[in-house]
Amino acid sequence: MQTSDPVRLLVVDDEPHIADLVATVARYEGWQAVTAGSGKAALSRAEEFGPDIVVLDLMLPDLDGFTVLDRLREGGNAVPVVFLTAKDATSDRIAGLTRGGDDYLVKPFSVEELMARLRAVLRRSTGVAHQSAPRGAVLAVGDLTLDEDTREVRRGDRLAELTPTEYELLRYLMRRSPSVLTKAQILDHVWEYDFGGRSNVVELVISHLRRKLDAGESEPLIHTVRGVGYVVRRVHR
Repeated sequence: MQTSDPVRLLVVDDEPHIADLVATVARYEGWQAVTAGSGKAALSRAEEFGPDIVVLDLMLPDLDGFTVLDRLREGGNAVPVVFLTAKDATSDRIAGLTRGGDDYLVKPFSVEELMARLRAVLRRSTGVAHQSAPRGAVLAVGDLTLDEDTREVRRGDRLAELTPTEYELLRYLMRRSPSVLTKAQILDHVWEYDFGGRSNVVELVISHLRRKLDAGESEPLIHTVRGVGYVVRRVHR
């Protein structure tokens, strides 16, 4: 997506009034928006339309939202996905983010909040968030590197595949290393809106980063400072 092009939004929900409402508001924003009422229709629309971002319900009449996301990822489609669903259990939120979703909003919802979250996810996924920071740097902590031009993250020679949210959180930690960042600082910088006090989303994304970057390594680089927050740094023994 070029910055001058309209955002292409795919809204997947089996309740037509919800799908049409979100699509209509997006069109008022100058976006292009299409809808789908089932999982199979969503996969077909995604292939034809090439969305920049997807709003995805979990409860669909054929494939559930998790299956739709899995099939998108298996097909090599890394489009950012925001879940919009009536399932509000913590386990559902965790599953949504664990499966590769970028955000999770529960019905009933505010359209204004949904659009704010979509814009925040888009900024993370396109790398245009926080443009006041200098661009083009290669950040390094130990053998962990992050290239802001290519958005490649490596631990030694190993390339790590990160979601946009994981990338932006890691980038923030590496830019501020060796400072310790609180959950509140991370939420404010990465998500850019009030997450309703659910700071456990930070813990969840940190755990994903640890599995992708620290697992199997002799020297972990992502650390929890109890009662304070998180930091990426080497700990010299």
